[in-house]
Amino acid sequence: MQLKLTDFAARQGLALPSDAAERLLSYAQLVWQKKGFLNLTSADSLEEILVRHVCDGLAAAACLAQRATGKESFSVADMGAGAGYIGLSIAIALPQAHVSLVESLEKRCSFLNWAVLKLGLKNVSVRQMRLGQTPLPPFDFVTERAMGQLNDILPLIAPCVAPGGLFAAYQSRPDQAEAALLLRCGLRALPAQAYRLPGEQKERYLALFTRADAE
Repeated sequence: MQLKLTDFAARQGLALPSDAAERLLSYAQLVWQKKGFLNLTSADSLEEILVRHVCDGLAAAACLAQRATGKESFSVADMGAGAGYIGLSIAIALPQAHVSLVESLEKRCSFLNWAVLKLGLKNVSVRQMRLGQTPLPPFDFVTERAMGQLNDILPLIAPCVAPGGLFAAYQSRPDQAEAALLLRCGLRALPAQAYRLPGEQKERYLALFTRADAE
């Protein structure tokens, strides 16, 4: 199973740290251990967690790594973090990233804090809050998966993206945000990044946005 992770990461142009695949597997095992109690996933197997969810996180990690070339460190916010599939995968794959997991449900935040402790991650913090109700500092990178429709999410996410920063939203197809909405939010659309999860033929997409006043 670890080989699937390293192979997928390599296809995305992402070189994983030497211990990353083992840690990602350990994380998936923590999800599997608590999945029934916390309703963390509908996956039927540990391998499905790795292929459907962790590899999704690695796709974002590859995108961020390309944009962060030359940076010794950078900040990442994973909005609606849930079980941490995206944010924790990024934190493990990119040790130079300082990752904030933003989640509103107390039970899931408890799981996230427990997982961070069990995995020994020093570059992750958990924030229990509902997006839009409490101000957040701007981040270099912001990610989001399964929070809702893109046009509904953009006004909530935009204030959290630093000048020159990037917002990556998971999409099943390359939907376009409304031009007028992007203008109001101060964002500019970039070409979407397509990828395929292991064993899938259909393409998935990361819709990408940057601050309108960026480079």
